[in-house]
Amino acid sequence: MQRHLRLRHRNDFALLRAEGRTCLHRLCVLSYRPNGLAHNRYGLIVARRLGKAVVRNRIRRLLREAIRQHHPSLNSGFDMVFIARHPIVGKSFSEVDEAVADTLRCAQLLK
Repeated sequence: MQRHLRLRHRNDFALLRAEGRTCLHRLCVLSYRPNGLAHNRYGLIVARRLGKAVVRNRIRRLLREAIRQHHPSLNSGFDMVFIARHPIVGKSFSEVDEAVADTLRCAQLLK
């Protein structure tokens, strides 16, 4: 993911947590809020309790790819954070992609 499309600062995550809205799914949680920019920014949270580094990195790769595929069809100007939940461990890409699409539909961020 390109650098300008990533949430990288702790303050951005904290602001999103305090002021953002949330959509829940069995595999992940989406927090989002308007950012006042012409593009979206994305963040991922994969907790250590989900598994060792190999497992967490795989989850990150799956989420990042699902976000990348949906990026062109999203409304612009939002910060989004996807938080992985425990049932996501061991899921295929199609299941993760469907979970991301469901949360985006719930937030009405798809065009």
